[in-house]
Amino acid sequence: MEFFCYHRDRPGSVALRDELLEEHWSYMDRYATEMIARGPTLADDCDTPTGSVHIVDLPDPAAARAFAFDEPNYQAGVYRDVLLRRWRNTLGRTMWDFPGGGTGGHRYLVLGIGAGQAADLAVPPGRDELIAYGPLLSDDGTAWLGTAALVRAPDPDTARAVLTPGRYADIEVHTWQFGGRS
Repeated sequence: MEFFCYHRDRPGSVALRDELLEEHWSYMDRYATEMIARGPTLADDCDTPTGSVHIVDLPDPAAARAFAFDEPNYQAGVYRDVLLRRWRNTLGRTMWDFPGGGTGGHRYLVLGIGAGQAADLAVPPGRDELIAYGPLLSDDGTAWLGTAALVRAPDPDTARAVLTPGRYADIEVHTWQFGGRS
């Protein structure tokens, strides 16, 4: 089962996040084979972290909750909240398989919060710019709750256009970069 996890940083927690960087990476290293994508979201300065995205393949919702809430930054209070949803890897690959590689261009997390009928279940045109893409689902996988995508795009508006306007309660676009040890 694949899960999308987005930890959003608490304001003023950058120093604590920096202090815990090695602990965070060591924790994530334990999930290296289960990792589909990972990396921080960033403020407008493209330097200050605002959150962490992790897409992982785990046995069940209980394992996903343990992954999300045992994470060192979460335990220490770096994060203000956590979005944890079942997810379906419609591209069938990891971020490391992305043909565009890990550098060059702008990358974004596009997060559509579902409202009403399911939308954007099929992979949209422009697949070459999609790093990860799939629906957010209930724990049992039956209810559509939105869509999450990692995309390379020239700007936030182009990234937002990967989702169908008017089909979501909200669409968030966050600057994102490939994560992990450099």
